[in-house]
Amino acid sequence: MNFILRIWRQKNAADEGRFIEVPARDITPEMSFLEMLDVVNDEVTKAGGDPVAFDHDCREGVCGACSLVINGEPHGPNAKATTCQTYMRSFRDGETITVEPFRARAFPVLKDLVTDRSAFDRIIQAGGFVSVNTGQAPDANTLPIGKDAAEKAFDSAACIGCGACVAACKNSSAMLFVGAKITHLGLLPQGQPERDRRALAMVAQMDAEKFGNCTNQYECQAVCPKEITVANIAQMNRDYLVASLKKLFAG
Repeated sequence: MNFILRIWRQKNAADEGRFIEVPARDITPEMSFLEMLDVVNDEVTKAGGDPVAFDHDCREGVCGACSLVINGEPHGPNAKATTCQTYMRSFRDGETITVEPFRARAFPVLKDLVTDRSAFDRIIQAGGFVSVNTGQAPDANTLPIGKDAAEKAFDSAACIGCGACVAACKNSSAMLFVGAKITHLGLLPQGQPERDRRALAMVAQMDAEKFGNCTNQYECQAVCPKEITVANIAQMNRDYLVASLKKLFAG
């Protein structure tokens, strides 16, 4: 298979960047999109050029590093899949494929297809954790968790923080990501002591990072490779409202 990549090249954060066309030749249908980029970079390097920079790590759909917009869709055309799980058989032989980085004010481009998504790290640092006393770990059976709560918490915890929800949203909202992190901890007994503080702190940090607001068009849910639902946003809003009212009347 042969393709033409209309790919975003940007030397650094200060560069304006531009699209250029690069051929991708002798690509097998079984290659993942990232493996195809590796082949292209080999050819670029042999020709004395600068290889295309892109993020990746596990290549198993677990880490969320492979943040690419392919033909206008975060992670590409396949549902429930990250970029590294998108295979070249999903495209037509001879097709021109547009590849660009995630676009969001809070995700500035560093080089080519690499963006700075440390805003997500700062949101987690603001409250996406539980505090435990030091010493011997308690026996698991001392904290019984109902099956329904455990399953819902696990579903929310499946979020890999890739940022596709932000890239798909016209407002660059991070509410699906933040909602998933607040919800999964809020459903567990370990997360109750800091539940109010967590909701207030994480939402405040999200706003400080200049993410946009949600307008309930569900693009985020549609592109999420882990099928995180907008029910998490509703739960986050409830937790935030309750925490805000408690703070208001306590003051």
